[in-house]
Amino acid sequence: MKRSRFSDEQIIGILKEQESGAVTADVCRRHGISEATFYKWKAKFGGLEVSEAKRLRTLEEENGKLKKLLAEAMLDIAVLKDISSKKW
Repeated sequence: MKRSRFSDEQIIGILKEQESGAVTADVCRRHGISEATFYKWKAKFGGLEVSEAKRLRTLEEENGKLKKLLAEAMLDIAVLKDISSKKW
């Protein structure tokens, strides 16, 4: 997955800049992002503080690792069931 060129702190700063009254189009142009990207960020980070965003990022990383472990375990179980169901 491609990493953003903006850190969580920068993203929250951009969102707060728009919330303080700046026009969305101007904020997007100034930072070189599309409005679609801005609204995706707003849906994900809207209302969060920097510490909460860091916690969210760590939880997402941990969740990804756990999903990978679960998929590997399920694959191992499927292989073992396949092997055990064959007649020798």
